[in-house]
Amino acid sequence: MNTDELVMKTPTPVFRIFDEDKAKEFYLTFLEFKLDWEFRFENDFPLYMQVSFDQCVIQLTEHYGDCCPGASIRIEVGNLDALHSKLSAKQYKYARPGVETTPWSTREIRIGDPFGNRIVFYESIK
Repeated sequence: MNTDELVMKTPTPVFRIFDEDKAKEFYLTFLEFKLDWEFRFENDFPLYMQVSFDQCVIQLTEHYGDCCPGASIRIEVGNLDALHSKLSAKQYKYARPGVETTPWSTREIRIGDPFGNRIVFYESIK
């Protein structure tokens, strides 16, 4: 590869969170992402952490000013029905998402996290 060639890689979204326990319950327990790492400048400082599931990486921050709550991301998945079955079986108190077929030829599961951020899991209809 030419060292002068411009290369862009997959972006890493950052979501604002306000409660570490709620974030872990939602992302780690409900969605089954894994915790990659956590960082604090000092013990009583806000948390910055990264979670992932396969190739999907999301960073979560309690730091004021890193980002605003209410962001939205779309995550393409390979088997939406399997994801829906897994999430439905959990009977999570705060989200019971359904599957929607859209006019733009996708099937989607839309879920809001406890902080107002929105995640759309989708697969294209072939």
